[in-house]
Amino acid sequence: MKLFLSTDIEGTSGIVAWEQIVEGKTEYAQGRLLLTNEVNAVIAGAQEAGASEFVVNDAHSFMRNLHPQDLLGEATLISGQHKPLYMMEGLDSSFDGALFVSYHGSIGAEKAILSHTYNPRAIWEVRLNSEIVGESGINALVAAHYGVPIIFISGDEITAREITNIAPQAEKIVVKESLGRFAAANLHPNVACRLLREGANRAVRNIQVMRPPVFTRPVSLEVTFLVADMAEMACWVRNVERIGPRTIAIRDENLLDLYRSFVAVLLLTRALVDTH
Repeated sequence: MKLFLSTDIEGTSGIVAWEQIVEGKTEYAQGRLLLTNEVNAVIAGAQEAGASEFVVNDAHSFMRNLHPQDLLGEATLISGQHKPLYMMEGLDSSFDGALFVSYHGSIGAEKAILSHTYNPRAIWEVRLNSEIVGESGINALVAAHYGVPIIFISGDEITAREITNIAPQAEKIVVKESLGRFAAANLHPNVACRLLREGANRAVRNIQVMRPPVFTRPVSLEVTFLVADMAEMACWVRNVERIGPRTIAIRDENLLDLYRSFVAVLLLTRALVDTH
């Protein structure tokens, strides 16, 4: 059995501040250690249930938070920036399941720890077929394209709630309770890792009843930016229509093309932010 893990970091138990998750900051070493332990707990649980091949996409920030030698299961690690499929790089139809590890809530979610949607300096809100989504919902487009079920997600309670309509059968492991954007009640790391291991084990054992996400097509992805010039710049990308001063819509029958267009918009607006 072959599994794909897309790993963020904000959803890790014990993580509550940017200083813990940004390379070069004072507490970054602790943050990446907590993340590594949670990723390994997920791999270990999946192994116990029969999974034998793992591909891990390090998908946070500069995307080099995990050390390859520290991963269990002789996992393949995809790391580094500017991946064509960003947080979903490496996924294709050969995988039996996708797991979202240490994910977080969307930018507008109430009391979601370190909430954002891809780029907090550019994106104010994203709607998928009129429903507000976070990164898990956007990334589910790629899983749907390849027909791969999302079998597991971990993070805070907001993260679990936001994926419910898209992947109702997925195993949802809550490792902390968000008290605000920069405060949470965190499970002890040992307890969190035990729950993650058990959850991944159940997810793999129940994989036969898991189904890939389904979206009504054509799919519309509406992105509202912080400022109007970001929306203007986004219109340089194919299939992008400006529907408001700060809002654009990307519509496509092909879910992978839709996601690729979103990534292109994201990188363009990131460049604009970096020039200010």
